[in-house]
Order: sequence, then C-alpha cells, then structure tokens
Amino acid sequence: MSDNEKCASGCCGCGDHDHDHDHDEADFLTLEFDDGVEVECEIMGVFDFEGKEYIALVPDDETDDVYIYGYKEVGEEEFELVDIDDDAEFEKVVAEFDKLTAEEE
Repeated sequence: MSDNEKCASGCCGCGDHDHDHDHDEADFLTLEFDDGVEVECEIMGVFDFEGKEYIALVPDDETDDVYIYGYKEVGEEEFELVDIDDDAEFEKVVAEFDKLTAEEE
C-alpha cells in the first residue's frame, strides 16, 4: 500500500455504534503497508458509487478510522484493493460512505 492510503476518520467506531454488524461472523483481512506494518481489518462492506465499487475496512486498532479503497473482483472468491489516488474522487466516495452509514442509523 502506498502513502496514498485513504482513511475516513470518525465514520464508524465499531464498538460505539448502532448499525448492524455481526462481529461474531465478520470477515477480516490483513493490510500490509509499504513500511511493513500490518493491520488486521474487519470488512465493513462493499458499496457502489458512480459505477465503481468501493470497500470500507475498519482497522482493529482501537481508533475510529475507516479505510476506503476501490474494490475489484479478480476471481470467484478473490478481490483486489485499489488505491484511490484522485483526491476529488476520494472526497466524493467518503461523502457517499458517510451518507450510507447515516442511513443505517
């Protein structure tokens, strides 16, 4: 992952929220950053926006952060995370994510 990692802070506290997550059956993945640091993340969900798919990940690090990436399926049960390099696109995606999570409450 590059320095362009994207994080939408304060979107979901996942310990302090009212939306439906089944933490007992949650899917997790491990992100590895360029500096070698690994972070275990819960897959919060995949959502569509302007014809593209995005994924929201909640790191298991006691913060309120949410990582948002582009999402691309590359097989029947495999997917790829795509950095959102365009700041304007990222801001729009975060706004859509905020809107979706607000609707769940």
